[in-house]
Amino acid sequence: MKGHQWMDGLGMNMMRFGLDSITELLRRLGDPQKRFKSIHIAGSDGKGSVCAMIYSILLNANVRAGMYTSPHLIRFNERISVLGEDITDDELESIVAIVRPEVERMASEGTECTFFEVSTAIAFIHFAKKGVEYAVLETGLGGRLDATNVVRPEVTAITHISMEHTEILGDTIEKIAFEKSGIIKKGVPVVTANAGSVLNVIKDTADKAGSDIVVIDENKVMITSFMNGHASVRYSGKRYEIGIPGRCQAENAAIAAECAKMMGCGDQAIEKGLRDALWRGRMEYFPDVKVIVDVTHTEAGAERLAEDILETYGKVILVLGMFNDKDAEGICRHLARTASSVIITRPDSERAMAAEELASIMRKYSDKVAIVEDLAQAIDSVMRKGTVLVTGSLFMAGEAISFLEKA
Repeated sequence: MKGHQWMDGLGMNMMRFGLDSITELLRRLGDPQKRFKSIHIAGSDGKGSVCAMIYSILLNANVRAGMYTSPHLIRFNERISVLGEDITDDELESIVAIVRPEVERMASEGTECTFFEVSTAIAFIHFAKKGVEYAVLETGLGGRLDATNVVRPEVTAITHISMEHTEILGDTIEKIAFEKSGIIKKGVPVVTANAGSVLNVIKDTADKAGSDIVVIDENKVMITSFMNGHASVRYSGKRYEIGIPGRCQAENAAIAAECAKMMGCGDQAIEKGLRDALWRGRMEYFPDVKVIVDVTHTEAGAERLAEDILETYGKVILVLGMFNDKDAEGICRHLARTASSVIITRPDSERAMAAEELASIMRKYSDKVAIVEDLAQAIDSVMRKGTVLVTGSLFMAGEAISFLEKA
């Protein structure tokens, strides 16, 4: 059985929070996470973008860097990258051959490893084998009990936190902040751009850990221009061009810059790294068919996306689908402002919200709502009839990009 097939059999949606299993698996594999330094990123919105920016800065500073993010848009290999190159199928197969016997041995002893735990172990082995100096690591879900939280990083960062995964992380913003701030380690500095009660939780965690904290003041992140979805930013006396579209990337860039400074990266590497940073599915535009694809899945993200879409493209045809654990009411309320009409669809996942349920929510905010269950058919039905925005989840974005690249 091929490595991909074996991993799929582990159950991608199986979740278990706690560090016992991943710690034991890594111990049996020789603790590869101890063979490289790391930067650890948590948050609700923007953590993938911050990872991509820091990774780009490190590469421009001639650091032998790797990056581990999740989930993937199209192929699993996207999750694990070294020196700008995704792990190859052959490399993945060779590491699975090392990991699989230990996973199966643990299962026979009564401890099953999740898909994410195995993915994390594979990434760490790949980084160790490749001689990575610094690995940029994105938490999967939460932080305190996330499988990536076995590392002792050089720097941590916590991006904007919003209400998400409430059935797992807690039913208040403070409880969610507590879980995400669990990546803070004793004496390890943390960078954040949060405010209010969320910031209070992060500060309290940092104080207890004896960790210095840098708080990005949003009033000091000045967007000097915003054209074609890309922002030029002035922060801390310097001007930056940001390669990833979206106004929210200004704040993300400030977080990435502060993390990079803590790692000793120079101004030139930071400036070029932010300009060169790429991260698919963030207001990604396909000009031939006039389709924008975005991964937004929180209310706060939807509010920012709506502002950027209206300023950059004006009214669009909205194709929307999302998972059933998201704030559909808040997302629909904001995105409806962008829409001349709405097509409700359903991502190809058992976690997807029923199209009729989502449509009933959207009809509170728009009187032009139709349902097309299949995403490809939904896009095809409106493609070239105007500018189209496809959003609502990362899985939606991945499906859309796969379809558009074949169209």
